[in-house]
Amino acid sequence: MIVDARGHRCPTPSLRLQKAMRGAGPGARLTLLATDPMARIDVPHLMAGLGGRVVSISEADGVLAIEVETPDVPTG
Repeated sequence: MIVDARGHRCPTPSLRLQKAMRGAGPGARLTLLATDPMARIDVPHLMAGLGGRVVSISEADGVLAIEVETPDVPTG
């Protein structure tokens, strides 16, 4: 699933990702697209707090692509 938060500033990318994670099943993979460089810091903190993990972070043409995996138990 792609979560497109390009053009939005912190905390919107993390909030959109968290909302999408609630609709995804345990162990699902999502990719956040963000142009705010703070997402590189915020998303790993969010995932650590929720029990999920960051699979990869890449950047091309000013767009971060952060792939995450949801926790093995549903997120509230």
